[in-house]
Amino acid sequence: MKYIIAIIKPFKLDEVRTALTDIGVEGLTVSEVKGFGRQRGQTEIYRGSEYTVAYVPKVKLEIAATDAVAEQVVSTIRETAASDKIGDGKIFVLDMQDAIRIRTDEHGDAALS
Repeated sequence: MKYIIAIIKPFKLDEVRTALTDIGVEGLTVSEVKGFGRQRGQTEIYRGSEYTVAYVPKVKLEIAATDAVAEQVVSTIRETAASDKIGDGKIFVLDMQDAIRIRTDEHGDAALS
């Protein structure tokens, strides 16, 4: 099993969610986050004054996937979230030791479906 964390631009969320639903992803967690990467924030102009925004707003997706579909999930996020501009985001893939459905005590792949 894999735990996939994707940091994407907020305006791409609906498009990515739809694409993931189309390939059969049954659940994901979404959080609004702020951070910076290579761009080190961004400069904006407000009422004629220029100021630097140190943290750029992003959306974090968290998805638990079986090994069989993990690569498809990653490629779907990458293709859908890409705008070919700096700040498109990152995808992290981690090995997940176990998943447990609280209600039924199912473990592993059975808990993900």
